[in-house]
Amino acid sequence: MRLILKSDYWRSIASVLTGSAIAQIIPILGALVIARLYSPGEFGVFASWLGGVVFLGVLVTGRFETALAIEQDGEPRGHAAYAVLVTSLMVAFGLMFAILVLSYAFPAITQSISITLLLCAVPTALTIGVLQTWQSWAAAEGNYGQLSRMRICSASAITLLQIGLGWIQPSATTLGVGYFLGGLIACGIAMKLMPLRVPGQDATKVKTIKEFWSRQRRFPQFSLPADAINSAAAQLPIIIVAHRYGAEVAGLLAMTLRILGAPLGLLGKSVLDVFKRHAASHYRQYGECSDMYIRTLKVLSVGSLVFVVAMLFLSESLFVVFFGEKWRFSGTIATWMLPYFALAFIASPLSYMVYIAGKQNLDLMWQLALLAMTVTALSVFQNYATALKIYSAGYAALYFVYIAMSYHFSLGEKK
Repeated sequence: MRLILKSDYWRSIASVLTGSAIAQIIPILGALVIARLYSPGEFGVFASWLGGVVFLGVLVTGRFETALAIEQDGEPRGHAAYAVLVTSLMVAFGLMFAILVLSYAFPAITQSISITLLLCAVPTALTIGVLQTWQSWAAAEGNYGQLSRMRICSASAITLLQIGLGWIQPSATTLGVGYFLGGLIACGIAMKLMPLRVPGQDATKVKTIKEFWSRQRRFPQFSLPADAINSAAAQLPIIIVAHRYGAEVAGLLAMTLRILGAPLGLLGKSVLDVFKRHAASHYRQYGECSDMYIRTLKVLSVGSLVFVVAMLFLSESLFVVFFGEKWRFSGTIATWMLPYFALAFIASPLSYMVYIAGKQNLDLMWQLALLAMTVTALSVFQNYATALKIYSAGYAALYFVYIAMSYHFSLGEKK
């Protein structure tokens, strides 16, 4: 049984990694064009807006989509996905109403951001939430081929629209509109690939949603604030850097995170998509999954080491060759951020142990520490180079704590 599991586990990871690699090649190649169409300043404004949108995307689902891997296979999980979609629509409607009221009560908001980007914020967040839900559903069902298709379609639609609109008007607004329209197209494709399983009668629909909310209530109670804090901590660097050091520095940092952070994050998420299904099943059956945890940790550590060694010597040259001289400093920032990238690649896929072990409350405490570190590191130091280096080191140190914590959870009944 365990030998079969090992074989299926690594074969599944290889399958998802292949799809993820293709999905990442598309925005990386697109970035070669985007870097020449848009200035660092415009890219910095877009990145600041996108940071807020991603944060709203976390709120929209209530993090209920994270619970899909814990639901039973087949129809029960399909009904759970329906419950997540309904929840997302309800929250998005509330957020849109709140933004309209705030923009009317405080007109100064529209002076700091274009009205188009403001109106696109919640709809874009909803597309992010829906895509997250469908991808989580596909991963939980073990439909890794469909998962890869969803990611490839999403990357293609967003990248092509941002480039196409950039030829007409290369501004932060067109980047935002392109992201929204691409996400909308990707949502339609995802729903076509995995049609929604809607409960029959209206009373059954309401009952299904209420039962799902009650069964998985720890996710909005603990995971939602924890992940909202995590999202805020992830987006704050762009926002704080833009405020303290200007849109150009923020744009250079955003390009670094896009070119290096996104591919590493998606590759790590590919491991997560397989790890959470197999680890949850293994944990339920044996009361622990430490062997699987250790094997995954070793592979991620080797991959992280190879990445760090390569980027120490090549980062600046790569940014100049592929994006032009004006983006050279993004390569310098990449070397400062290596501790963060390296540990994030290892820790993020293993983080699902928190949900398997039901320790969301400890995850919330860790996220609060992360938020405090982020704000302190980026607000105290006057020099942006020092601030980014301290931020990277602090993030890496907290990830060490997270790895130790998640390993302890994987021991389960062995403890």
